[in-house]
Amino acid sequence: MRFAPFIIAAAALLPGCAAAKPCNAPVCEARIVKAYPHDSNAFTEGLFYRDGRLFESTGLNGRSSIREVELATGRVLRSVDVDSRYFGEGIVDWGGELISLTWQHGIGFRWNLADFRQTGSFRYPGEGWALTRSASEIVMSDGTPQIRFLDPATLKEKRRITVTENGQRISNINELEYVKGEIFANIWMTARIARIDPKSGRVKGWIDLSKVVADGSPGGEDAVANGIAWDARHDRLFVTGKLWPKLYEVRLVPAKT
Repeated sequence: MRFAPFIIAAAALLPGCAAAKPCNAPVCEARIVKAYPHDSNAFTEGLFYRDGRLFESTGLNGRSSIREVELATGRVLRSVDVDSRYFGEGIVDWGGELISLTWQHGIGFRWNLADFRQTGSFRYPGEGWALTRSASEIVMSDGTPQIRFLDPATLKEKRRITVTENGQRISNINELEYVKGEIFANIWMTARIARIDPKSGRVKGWIDLSKVVADGSPGGEDAVANGIAWDARHDRLFVTGKLWPKLYEVRLVPAKT
């Protein structure tokens, strides 16, 4: 969404994490395993890892793009510009397709994953912030406490959940990643990732990115943590932020209380 980026990757993603307070969801700390180069001009909005390849979308009008990036070097291997009328947002893969959102125009696009050729478009109400997917559904955030679940074939909405912790709604749900049956979500303008139950919307836990942000953010209000990708085959979690010069692999450890 709008203004902020960063990347993390983690092995052993879901250890037993310590509870921060008796009534609050447990908190894990993201510790850096490895740092990779990242394009510091990339206003990161979406991120996913598939078959050894890293895909990223960037935002801002006139600067929005979809790209394949070499993880080890940060080099952009190929890219396509999003029409300059649009502020590009999240991306996700489905089969041989890549699906992307725009922020405030209510239009998304379908692309051929193999060559980034645009093959179609679709409409949705409200804003578009981020995308991820389960085995059967496309999952979308719009900046509100609600998360939408879309039919992959039609991209029509099937259902919604409201994200809450202790009955309180959590706003600014941003970049998403589906990890081991949970939805990981950056909370915009914070150094936190929420771990969300995809059935109930309840926040099951938090990931504290403070140390990653301290290492990676160049400073400035827009350079926020945003971008989560999971390498399921090797159990690695990656994160980055808007305009960050690094992308990170991290592991999660119980937070000290």
